[in-house]
Amino acid sequence: MGSYYAWKSFNEDEDRPEKPRRYGLTEMRSPFYSFLGHDALQETLETMGEFVDGLKFAGGSHSLMPKAFIKEITDLAHRHDVYVSTGDWAEHLLRKGPSSFKQYVEECKNLGFDTIELNASSLKLPEEALLRFVRLIKRSGLKVKPQFAVKFDRSEIPAIGDRAFGAYIAPGQQISEIVEDVDLLIRRAERCLEAGADMIMIDADDVCKYTDDLRTDIIAKIISRLGVEKTMFEAPNSKTSEWFIKRYGPKVNLFVDHSEVMNLECLRGRNSGQNHASVLGSSFFLM
Repeated sequence: MGSYYAWKSFNEDEDRPEKPRRYGLTEMRSPFYSFLGHDALQETLETMGEFVDGLKFAGGSHSLMPKAFIKEITDLAHRHDVYVSTGDWAEHLLRKGPSSFKQYVEECKNLGFDTIELNASSLKLPEEALLRFVRLIKRSGLKVKPQFAVKFDRSEIPAIGDRAFGAYIAPGQQISEIVEDVDLLIRRAERCLEAGADMIMIDADDVCKYTDDLRTDIIAKIISRLGVEKTMFEAPNSKTSEWFIKRYGPKVNLFVDHSEVMNLECLRGRNSGQNHASVLGSSFFLM
C-alpha cells in the first residue's frame, strides 16, 4: 500500500515498515477535543490512512455515542488497517463491580474495538488486581494498553524493603500527598507487559505535556527500561513530536491529534520531497 503515495516509501532501514507495524506507531485522537464525523474521518483515512496505525476514542467519548455510530467508525477504521482503541473510561465501570467490567470488555469487542486502555492512575487498584484485568482483557482476544503517570499517591509507594518483584503490597491509607516515582512506574509497567500487555501508554502530564518543560530524564529512563517499541508517548504539539523523532528516531510510538498526522509523518520519513524545516532551534536537541 505504501506505493500508492508517490512521494513516500516505507523501508525497514530508512524509515519503518508498512502496516501492520509493531513500532513507529501513530495513534490518532478522534473524536474528543475535535469531533470527527464519519465523512470527515473517512476523508482523513483515505488521504492519510497509510500513516495512521491506530484511532483512539479519547476521554471515554465512545460512552456518549450511539452504538451503531461507533460500529460504523470501527468498521471504517478496519477497512484502512487502523486499529481502534478505547480511551481511559474502563475505570468508571469498576464502580459497578467486576461483572460490569467483563460486560464492558465484551461490548467493546462486539463494537469492533481492538484495544482497551486502562488508566492505572485513575483505577486506584492494587497491583495484582490491575494484572488480573490485563489478563482478563487478553483472554477476551483484545489487546490491552495500560496507561501510567509518573506521580503517585504516597500511600501507593511501597517501603524500600517491599519493592521485590511480585511482592504483595498491603494497601495503605489514602493520603493527598502526591510524589514522583519513575521507578515504581517502570516496575508496574514491566509486570503488566509480563502479564500480556501489548503497549504501555505514558501520561503526558509532568512528562511531555509542555515542550518547554520536557522531562527528558524520565523519558530516557522509561525507554531504556521498557524499550522504544513497547512504550507510547503523547505528543501534544509538533514541537514535542519533533523532539521525540530527533531524539529516538522514527520507531518511537506517538499519540497525536488528527491535525498532526501529516506533520509527524514528514518528521518520521524525511523522504517526502519537501523541505520540512525544523520548528525548533538546534540547541533544543541538546536537552
